[in-house]
Amino acid sequence: MNPSAARRFLYQWKAECRFSNATGREQVRFLDRDFYDRTEIMRFDSARGRYEALTPLGEPSAEYFNSRKEALENARAAVERFCRHNYAIDGPFAHGRRVQPAVTISPTKDNPLSPRTLLLCTAASFYPREIEVRWLKNGLWATEGVFYGEDLHIGDWMYQTQVMLEDTPQRGDVYACQVAHASLQTPITVQWEPRTSESARSKVWMGVVGSLLGVVYRALGLSLYLRSKKGTGALKGTLVGRPWERDACPAPSELLLGFSLDPICEGGGTLHSRSWALPTSEAGSWGHRGHRRGVSSCTALLSPRRAGVHRERIG
Repeated sequence: MNPSAARRFLYQWKAECRFSNATGREQVRFLDRDFYDRTEIMRFDSARGRYEALTPLGEPSAEYFNSRKEALENARAAVERFCRHNYAIDGPFAHGRRVQPAVTISPTKDNPLSPRTLLLCTAASFYPREIEVRWLKNGLWATEGVFYGEDLHIGDWMYQTQVMLEDTPQRGDVYACQVAHASLQTPITVQWEPRTSESARSKVWMGVVGSLLGVVYRALGLSLYLRSKKGTGALKGTLVGRPWERDACPAPSELLLGFSLDPICEGGGTLHSRSWALPTSEAGSWGHRGHRRGVSSCTALLSPRRAGVHRERIG
């Protein structure tokens, strides 16, 4: 530190009123306090009626004010003029004020590899200051591993406190933080249950997704199989339509689904290929042989080609 630099000190003066009852009319104490460099050096206490030096630095000031009768009378009259007067104005707000606490539970771990968990119950933004916070495990009061923090003044006439529980949670355990306060008709209870780890949750989700994909693929495969079986059955089953006559090949008068029925005739003569269709009403059978226009026999075949041409001469 530069010796030539100017040293700075803090001087404070505080006037306090302390009330020990709810009416503000009895047991009122007035304090007039002086601080220098964060140290209280002199005080006037209405319970004593005079100034007192708390450090050697405060002795000259205490002797000066005690020697002045007017200064002592003003300090003694502050109990009525300052304390009780202001209590009548601000007392209803301060005494009757009730603010409910906000309660939360925060789990954490000192060592990620340790099974022990630290559960921190926080009661924040409440008034008045008096509050009771307890931990419960499976409905019973927890007494071991409980640590209490200090009540903190967080401004705006609000307070905050924290209570920590250190334990090894097991599956099925239920923890609860219970808070009782003057602003509450019944205590607030917030529950916490141990959850599975991230890796375990990932494995569960992978299993669920895999099962769903398996179901989808099985349903798709079954659908394709049934459709293929249906098409094969149409090829190998019965022809729905009018009965075929034994002396002629079926007439190519209807077209359905774009299939072609190509007659293959055995014997002499020429037969042009024509497109055939599946009629939609009466029943007949595939592979029927008949006779038409000098052709010894004729067999109708179903080809999956669209309007295809199939020619075959046997003879």
